[in-house]
Amino acid sequence: MISVDSIDTIDPESPEAAGFYCDRPEAFTVRMSEPSTPMPSIVCTDVTQRYDDEDGLFGSGGRTVTALDAVSLAVDSGEVVGIAGPSGSGKSTLLHVLAGLATPTEGRVEIRGTDLATLSRRHRTRFRRTNVGMVFQRFHLLPALTASENVALPLVQEGVPRGRRRDRAWELLDAVGLADRRDHRPGSLSGGEQQRVAIARALAADPAVVIADEPTGELDRETGERVLDRLTEISDDRAVVIASHDTHALERTDRVVRLLDGKRQ
Repeated sequence: MISVDSIDTIDPESPEAAGFYCDRPEAFTVRMSEPSTPMPSIVCTDVTQRYDDEDGLFGSGGRTVTALDAVSLAVDSGEVVGIAGPSGSGKSTLLHVLAGLATPTEGRVEIRGTDLATLSRRHRTRFRRTNVGMVFQRFHLLPALTASENVALPLVQEGVPRGRRRDRAWELLDAVGLADRRDHRPGSLSGGEQQRVAIARALAADPAVVIADEPTGELDRETGERVLDRLTEISDDRAVVIASHDTHALERTDRVVRLLDGKRQ
């Protein structure tokens, strides 16, 4: 059984590790530029993402699929930006590129002044763990850990003492309405409850950028409002990007970027 004190056995490239793993951060530091004037937390410039569909998985008859086509945008700290578009428009692909989970075919992505293309794969992974909190559609919670332990995972390899990890996890679970479920494992939580645990985990390390893929997709309106309240509250000193089909969720953002067939409209 996996325990919070043996997280160093987790593969850092696995989906379950995508929100928290950082092996020995004291041995690695990314030196970010310190501009004299404020700059956007996220800068995406002419980003194109293509996939070779040799097996016809995307229904293209084996042709190359362009998931993103020269997309540019910038997101400031203190701003909540929505990403909208029909299924297949490129929303999830754009989020993965912005988070450093995928390397674009063309173009450049900068997080807090650091060009992700200049980092090796391992260094990019470590940089992402420190600077980006990601909420996935499929949650990627570890089934052997409780809700509280899942939320605390980003803090384990940072060397945060056990008591502070616990307090931070309890604080975040309370903020998303799960104070009474903190000792439950994912298998005994509903889909909506698991989603809220994933949101709390994304906030645990206090990242500068939070990226959420359909954060209210499994939630009722009241719970969804609580989650959106939390995401907008934390945007006071962070950049928050939310992809959603939910019109109400998009109305809570400061502005909406719309995609269609991989192009910004």
